[in-house]
Order: sequence, then structure tokens, then C-alpha cells
Amino acid sequence: MPNPPRLRAVALTAAAVLLASGLAGCSDDAKKDEDLPSQKLNWEDCPAPSAAEGDGDAPSPLPNGGRWQCATMKAPLDWAEPHGDTIGIALIRAKASGDKSSRIGSLVFNFGGPGASGVAELPSFSQDYAKLRTRYDLVSFDPRGVGRSAPVKCEDDQQLDAYFQQDSTPDDARERTELLDSTKEFNAACEKNSKKTLPHVRTTDAARDLDLMRQVLGDAKLYYFGISYGTELGGVYAHLFPKHVGRAVFDGVVDPTQNSEQGSLAQAAGFQLALDNFAADCTSKTTQCPIGDTAQDVEDRIATLLKDLDSKPISGIFPRQLTESTATSGIAQALYSKDFWPYLTQGLQQAYKGDGRILMALSDSSNGRSRNGEYSNITAANISINCADDKPRYNPDYVQQKLPEFRAASPLFGDFLAWGMLGCTDWAVAGAADHPDVSAAGAAPILVVGNTGDPATPYQGAKRMVDALGKGVGVELTYKGQGHGAYDSKNQCVQSVVNGYLLDGKVPAAGTVCS
Repeated sequence: MPNPPRLRAVALTAAAVLLASGLAGCSDDAKKDEDLPSQKLNWEDCPAPSAAEGDGDAPSPLPNGGRWQCATMKAPLDWAEPHGDTIGIALIRAKASGDKSSRIGSLVFNFGGPGASGVAELPSFSQDYAKLRTRYDLVSFDPRGVGRSAPVKCEDDQQLDAYFQQDSTPDDARERTELLDSTKEFNAACEKNSKKTLPHVRTTDAARDLDLMRQVLGDAKLYYFGISYGTELGGVYAHLFPKHVGRAVFDGVVDPTQNSEQGSLAQAAGFQLALDNFAADCTSKTTQCPIGDTAQDVEDRIATLLKDLDSKPISGIFPRQLTESTATSGIAQALYSKDFWPYLTQGLQQAYKGDGRILMALSDSSNGRSRNGEYSNITAANISINCADDKPRYNPDYVQQKLPEFRAASPLFGDFLAWGMLGCTDWAVAGAADHPDVSAAGAAPILVVGNTGDPATPYQGAKRMVDALGKGVGVELTYKGQGHGAYDSKNQCVQSVVNGYLLDGKVPAAGTVCS
């Protein structure tokens, strides 16, 4: 499902607001698949994230004096030809902090996107998982096509600046043609620069990498924490390897029953709900809301701003201007977490005065653009994985017919998400299926956590994931909150239930609710 990349609240610093390589690890020597599970990983101190991972500093030492360690695991480029070329899958770990006698194994994280670099993300949020680290090695990875793991390359930084500033909600035939041409150019660049990789970045490929990782890490079962798209990856893994599932948690759950159009429509409604909640929160406070007198007034003023930006952009982060498209993506990014709401309020205040820097910084965060103007490969990977997974292909005439339905779901985000369905038009690789198969009869219980205010993976997807996993597998936990996902909200009830399952194997009663 073509989701906006999952980027989490604390990834955006106040300073950011105010202000790669080719196919990795290809082997000339054929490697037998039976040799790969017994490979020995060479764990070393982690380097700074690569440009494809998002740049930045090397991860800081752990609180107890331990250090983050990184390694590369060899996996087949093509799982259908396991004796052929290999690629390198980049891994990161923090060894368990408790007694060796209490260690359970490795807890593998996927932070979603698809396209997020687990190697770059895990250190940023390790404090959230400190309690889990008492009994697990915390492990994450760059999935194939992402970061340091055979990263997909498409357009360069200058081209991406233009790509994100283009009009993504066309109003006439000329603008529709321009949007379609831009999409074709981007997709052609992906094929030109990553032709060998594109057929092999499906979620089923990443799931097979996960099972290889389990074996290489020395675990009889996979202990797993999947967030956002990571829940889809976890569901596909459970379908392919049900007997290998250990304790697993899905948080911010992708609806596995929907095709890409249905997913986009659900997201339109989800982001609209989050916007409604943001506007109601601002206007309900005892102090005056600086961006509107009523919730409807807040939303009306945002709609007017976007309409004005469509014809007349304002100053953004020099030398770029804030366009309707970048403003919309910036607003959507701020709705991923309630922690972002103050940034959104301030950004709107400034935009109404002609200063678009904060909204553009939010948009840059969503699109993986660093302050030095370099982009991570999250967009290239996101589109490549989605298009390899999703069978449907759409054209402008079809999108035009669907606009009323999308606008009914969200007057503000409807057009943006409807036209986004063109992303896989003329993609070089055929999509695998309408939606993933996550049926996992015989798997151990999987804790499925749904957030009632989630914009990116709407709440109803959690129940559908539970049903699709099959009887006796999925166990639903509901969080009545805001933002994308639940565990990182710091809600003590959610964390207590999740920790209880992962650390002690305590399966909560189905239908447990936290608020």
C-alpha cells in the first residue's frame, strides 16, 4: 500500500524545524543457500549513517557503557535462485543489558515505510525499548533496497527537489500530463539505475531475509516488533514461516485486506480524522488558538492557504519555495504524532505571514531530505517496494473518476492521496498481488495493537489483521489515543501489556483497551 514513509516524532529536532552506494555486496562466487544460515557475522562499531540512510552522526554509546554494533549479513539477491549472487543486508544491535541467564534472544525491529532504515532509526529510539533490552539483544536492519542493503537509486538530489515541489493535485489536462510525465521520468530513472534490484525487493523477499536473519542470529524462533509497514512484513513472515514465529508485536497496523486504492482512501479518512482532532484540540484550550476561532475555522483557513499556494508559492527554505504539495506533505507529517502538533501550529502561523520554513522542514522530514540538501533513499525504496508488491495500476482518467469519493473522505487530503495512486504507473516490475497474504495457522500468538486516532494506518486495520492472521493467532489490543502507533506514545498501559508479552509471555485478554 503506497503509504507516506513512516517517520516518527522525535526524528524531527527543533534545529531542523528552525532552520550510497550501488548494489551492495554482490558476490562473484556462487553461495549455496545451505551455507548462508551458518555464516558468522563480523560485528564492529557502527559508522555514521550513509547518505542513503539519512546521514547524521554515528550512534552514541549506550547508557551502560555498551556500544552499538553493526554487521552485514549475506542473502541471495534472488530467493528463487539461492545459489546465485548475494547482497549485503545491513544490521545493527545493542546487546542485552541483563544477566545472560535471563536473555531470551534477539528482538528484531522493522520501523516501516516501507523504506525506513532500521540501522539509522533504532539508536534514535533505543530509550523507548530499554526495558525490552534487559532480556533481548535489540536488532534492526536495512531491508533490501533500503539504506546500505542494495539501495534502490532513482533520481538525484536536484531532481528530487523538483519532484517534491511539483503540483501533485492537477486541476486541468496540462497539469495532469505534467504529473504523469514526472512520474514516468522518476520510474524510468529507477529502472535505469537499479534494474538488477527492482524485481527482488518484494515483501516476500524481505520476509525470507528475516528468517535467514533469525538463523544467523542463533534463534529457534523469530522475536519481532513490527511498526506500520513492519506489521505487513511481520504478517507475511508469519504466513510463510508460521512455525518459526516466537513472541511478536504489530503496532500501527496495516490493513492486509485492502488493495492500494482502498488503502489510499482509508488514509484520506485517517488523516482527515487526525486533522479534525488537531483542530479541536487547539480550539478547546483555555488560551486562544492562534490559527482559528473554531475547529472548522482552523480547517477552512488551512484549505485557503493550500488553494493560494497552488497559484502563488511562498518563501520556504532558501532557495526553495513552499508549494501546495510541500505544504500538504508537511501538514500530513505533523499529524503522525501529537508531539508534532505545536510545530504544525507554529508552521501555520508563519505560513499565513508568508514564511513557509517550518512547513517545508516538516515536508523535508517526510521526504528524507537532510539539511545539507541530500536525500535518503526512503522515497525510492518506498515506491519500489510498494510497486513490486501491489498489482493494481491506475491511470489519470480512473483517478479523475475517483476524486469525488476521495474528497468526501477528506476535503484537504483527498486529491493528494488520490493522485498519488499514479505512483506505480509504467513501473518496470509487475506487482505481485492485490494485497498480502498473512494467514498464519499454527503460529504463536501475535499481539496486534491498534490506535483509534492513527492517521496513517487507521484503527480498523488492526481488527482486520487479527481476522486475517487466523483463529488463535492475532490478539487485539486497542489504544484510545492520537498519532501513528501506540507503544512510543509512552502510554503506560500499552507499554505494560506489550512488555508483559515480550518479556514474560503473558498474552493479554483479546479486546483489552488502554486509554
